[in-house]
Amino acid sequence: MNVRVLRIELRRSVAPWAGAVVLTSALAFLYLLNAGWWNGTTAWTAQWTSLAMWTRALLFYLWPLAVGFGALQGLRDHRSKMSELLTTTPRPAWHRAAKPAGAMAITLASAFALLVLVGGVQVFARTEYTHLGWLPISLVGALFLVAGAVLGMGAGRALPSVLTPPALAMAAFVFTALMHMSLGRTQTTTSDGMTNTDPKQISLLSPEVEEVRNVFVTLSTSVHLGQTIWLLGMAATGFALLIAATPRTRLIALTPVLAGAALALLVLPSDPRRMYVVDEAAAELVCDGPVCVTKTHEDRLADLTGPGKEALRLLHTALGDRAPTSVRENTAVLPHGATPQWSSKTVLLDFDDDIIADAEGEELTRAVIAKGMVPGCTPVGWTSVGGDLYAQTVAASWVLGDLKPLPRSLPADLRREVDAETRAAWKEFKELPRTGQRARIDSMRAVAHSCKGDAFDALSGGASR
Repeated sequence: MNVRVLRIELRRSVAPWAGAVVLTSALAFLYLLNAGWWNGTTAWTAQWTSLAMWTRALLFYLWPLAVGFGALQGLRDHRSKMSELLTTTPRPAWHRAAKPAGAMAITLASAFALLVLVGGVQVFARTEYTHLGWLPISLVGALFLVAGAVLGMGAGRALPSVLTPPALAMAAFVFTALMHMSLGRTQTTTSDGMTNTDPKQISLLSPEVEEVRNVFVTLSTSVHLGQTIWLLGMAATGFALLIAATPRTRLIALTPVLAGAALALLVLPSDPRRMYVVDEAAAELVCDGPVCVTKTHEDRLADLTGPGKEALRLLHTALGDRAPTSVRENTAVLPHGATPQWSSKTVLLDFDDDIIADAEGEELTRAVIAKGMVPGCTPVGWTSVGGDLYAQTVAASWVLGDLKPLPRSLPADLRREVDAETRAAWKEFKELPRTGQRARIDSMRAVAHSCKGDAFDALSGGASR
């Protein structure tokens, strides 16, 4: 297809409108809604993999739009009443079909590329960690839009009705919803008795991905390969329907999409732990003495090193041989709702933790001490304000010798509640002899690091209950 033919096709097709709607609606969705894609280390403008995953997540409605626009384009010959005339021309049917399909493919792929580019410019300015591991995620996302549009075009030509585009768009939307709600998920129970849902293998036939909860999580190579097979079959069926002229050939045209689905299910992993995997390169540790962060957050090492080393020194002074000896960014990826696992010899930090995220200097030292004393047992993905925060505040104050709140932003009413609880506990705690204080601290740390019991209860001798 030469440039002149493409330019003519773009003028007389819905492809430019499809690309414009995909790009503008996606940007509006991202910029007008303050949701998870703006928060913390997994923000869509924070890291390359997060950018790719969040833009892929938007396909839950962008893909149905692409299918609907494709079906609308497929009705063009029927609306113009030229179908019989075109079949009498000497040009092969595949040649006629390639022009509108190519225009739609180029426009949608360009729109998705521009969406990624908008986020990519911001990611480039915010992180020093660059890699190409995110690229397959975005390429498959673009392929989903192209394959969906071509399938819609073929279906629109095979079923020439004004109801076809909205019906196909709604069917595609229902498909993506079911794959991430009921049909595509299975309920599991963690070792702690928490209920959780994991994706099934069949859910990977949907364009949408899981919500981004951890900056180190990416899609495995087998997922990319299986989805590519599925999409090539989908596109082949759409193109075959575009050139099919009889009911028999239209029925045969369904073979590629069915074969693609069957082959894809043979390649796609069935174990959720092999669908979403840890990016080992991103999670590689970079250290300055006993203080380590991941390659992803290497730019934060300089700010953490001084406060981290000072926190370790103060903890050793207070706890002696029982004190932790290193500070390290936590790279463990646990199921949603699982109870965290901690080591008493290593202070594990998460840069999304409220008391760590924006802390600097002395505040960061206090926050690291608090995490070393009480790492926190809130299940993964949950948020809470209660016993762990109270215990962290009092324990860090015991190490430093003065009662101060931790660097965590809270609403005024919760801040007053935390202050009241910690002041009462601090007053009672300071009245104990030094040996009694140390016994309470040791008991609290044992509970806090095993996540079996309430750390604040252990610190306050049960008085909090």
